[in-house]
Amino acid sequence: MNINIGKTLVAKHSWDIDTVRAAFPSLGMTDNGQRRVYVDAPAGSQVAGRVVDRMRQALVENCANDGGFFRTSVASERLMFDAHDGAAAFLNCSADEVVFGLNTTSLFFAFAYILSRDWKSGDEIVLTRMDHDANIAPWLRMAEEKGVTVRWLEFDAETFQYRYDSLDTLIGEKTRLVACNHASNILGTINDVARIVAAAKSVSAVTVVDAVQSAPHIPLDVKAIGADIVCCSAYKFFGPHTAILYIDAGLRDQIRPLKVRPSPDMMPWRFAPGTPSFESQAGALGAIEHVAWLGTEFGGAAKDSSLRHRIVAGWEASLQYEVELMRQFIEGAASIPHFRLFGISDLQALEQRVPTFSFRLGNKAVGAVAEALASRNIFSWTGSFYAHEAAAVLGIRESGGANRIGLSHYNSREDVEALLDALRLIASE
Repeated sequence: MNINIGKTLVAKHSWDIDTVRAAFPSLGMTDNGQRRVYVDAPAGSQVAGRVVDRMRQALVENCANDGGFFRTSVASERLMFDAHDGAAAFLNCSADEVVFGLNTTSLFFAFAYILSRDWKSGDEIVLTRMDHDANIAPWLRMAEEKGVTVRWLEFDAETFQYRYDSLDTLIGEKTRLVACNHASNILGTINDVARIVAAAKSVSAVTVVDAVQSAPHIPLDVKAIGADIVCCSAYKFFGPHTAILYIDAGLRDQIRPLKVRPSPDMMPWRFAPGTPSFESQAGALGAIEHVAWLGTEFGGAAKDSSLRHRIVAGWEASLQYEVELMRQFIEGAASIPHFRLFGISDLQALEQRVPTFSFRLGNKAVGAVAEALASRNIFSWTGSFYAHEAAAVLGIRESGGANRIGLSHYNSREDVEALLDALRLIASE
């Protein structure tokens, strides 16, 4: 099969799940002869081997702070710049619009303090009921301190989509900031964030997008989204615990960062409050290189094509495979007694969601279900997953939340079938 990606016409290799899984050191591990079934990716994916290699390089071969004239310091700084270039290709922006941080939550709290400096009583901000609390609590805190009114973009608990028709009444001349999520970490819905951003931009409001759940599954294009700030976490897309934030150059140069006085004002140091984690940045680059490898191995991208080109090809190949995993899970779950899915289940609308599935099995306690899965070496999560507002809308916040599993391009069809078989047994007990 041949495909045309950009200007390069190359042979596309069929997806080989064994080759993909071999790229992850943890996937070959067993416990007392029992294989591990990792369906816990929404909280944190498994780590690609390239990530480990990159981090070892940073910690062993060039372990030093940047700014020196000696070999390891020069190498450390070079690795930092390479990581910013890689993140820029991942997000489709310039390297001087990239900020690394501890995690998305920490970055949003820092930027909430920075962006709210000029807020005053009578101003308004718009948040959503679907977001992870990382994109709610920081803005709520600042709104409380400044006397700013909070307005809410709701979602439909039947369609699991935002109520976009309310944007005109929510966003107006008093709106200072609009924050929303690209994909829900509890529902799996992929949202039309460009539409929300456009409505906010029409009144010159600052826009913030949480892309943590979309980043492990679909190509991110911050320029197409149009937001001022977009953030994602590398540990959700096969890397280490670090976050990557895009900030539009126009906003970047207007705001005053939190930092020590001697720190350079130029990027990439401008928003770094102290010494960065070079090893985490190196690991994030390794995760991005893994996606690019998928592009050359299975997406038809030439090895000498641009990094961005290979990344997009990798996601497109991965997405085709993940859609089939989603189909397998939804079709299989439909026959499980008392199975209730909180999210889009229409097999003709799988492009509207990522493979993050929250569910309940009748009246069974979510902890009991997760424990029964764990006894079969199937790893999953329970709770509201910090989607505090969404869990309330769904009516599950006070009753333990939901069970949640997530599929990734490294999961096999055998993983999904093992999960479904286990859920059938648990439901029948």
